[in-house]
Amino acid sequence: QVQLVESGGGLVQAGGSLRLSCATSGLTFSIYTMGWFRQGPGKEREFVAAIRGTSSYTYYADSVKGRFTISRDNAKNTVYLQMNSLKPEDTAVYYCAADVYGSTPRDGRKYNYWGQGTQVTVSS
Repeated sequence: QVQLVESGGGLVQAGGSLRLSCATSGLTFSIYTMGWFRQGPGKEREFVAAIRGTSSYTYYADSVKGRFTISRDNAKNTVYLQMNSLKPEDTAVYYCAADVYGSTPRDGRKYNYWGQGTQVTVSS
């Protein structure tokens, strides 16, 4: 049974930082492309960042480039999202997801497994 469990969300002031974690089990983590997506209030889900399994090549949405960093620890089957210089518009539920093929890392429809999400709220 595949499980993805996010943690690390919370309430932070604008300009602050948070580090999200996504612990996985039940899959061969090292071969999966891992992604972070978010859904803000009244908004559609959007891509945030992704990291390939084999090369650890990374992808970022323009809105977070330079502020967020995705990383992975294959020994711990965990992917991270370091979020710095947070803005109120970053407020959302953040989801991690796993894609075995990784053909289109920015497309959430391609991901096979999803976590339950963790709330991030940035106050102004």
